[in-house]
Amino acid sequence: MKLIVGLGNPGAQYERTRHNAGFMALDLLANRHAGGQIPKSRFQAVTLDAIIKDQKVLLMKPTKFMNLSGQSVSEAVRFYKLDPSEDLLVLVDDIALPVGSIRVRQSGSAGGHNGLSDIDRLLGGADYPRIRIGVGKVPKLMNQSDWVLSRFMKEEHEEVDRSLKHAADATECLIDQGAVKAMNLFNAKPKKPKPEPKPEAKPDLESKPEPTNPASSTPSSSQVQNKNTSPQPRVESQNGE
Repeated sequence: MKLIVGLGNPGAQYERTRHNAGFMALDLLANRHAGGQIPKSRFQAVTLDAIIKDQKVLLMKPTKFMNLSGQSVSEAVRFYKLDPSEDLLVLVDDIALPVGSIRVRQSGSAGGHNGLSDIDRLLGGADYPRIRIGVGKVPKLMNQSDWVLSRFMKEEHEEVDRSLKHAADATECLIDQGAVKAMNLFNAKPKKPKPEPKPEAKPDLESKPEPTNPASSTPSSSQVQNKNTSPQPRVESQNGE
């Protein structure tokens, strides 16, 4: 049995907010592997049974608020006698990652996340895998709570959907091949596209008229003088003198 938990806040007012990225990724997994099933209410959470990569899985969305997520997780872990380091996976939002990116971790600190902090407290440690889903850095002059409770902007939707798909794909890989394999595949930094080569400048083979020398078209002072001193026509006297 594997337990996959998506973190978020319950209620329509929190749907598709940054803090509910874990819920959104879990919904995608439910659509893939538990379509048509009726959710069950147990462990203070909404749950679905699923089979992923031949593994029996319990998909869970706690119905408590984010800072009480540990209650649902710890109850399920104790009930099924799970080893968190091997059988638990948490999908969670992360303000330290840009929108569109994810990170797979075998364990780690809560990093100030209230949901992870409560899980750590009730499990007695942080030795369990998690997939962090980037929701973007908190803007300057904005409160962190206001930021994570805000909805994604329209221009972010494409990148959000891509990161949720990657989170679901990474979950399937982790269950099938382990956390190390999932980290190697999904934590790779995207390669920067190579700049397109600039076309070489073609030599201009067309003949161009030679520039005229302005000085050659200007008459010299001697030419002007000769023109002005040209001989006058001779006028003969009318009386024959």
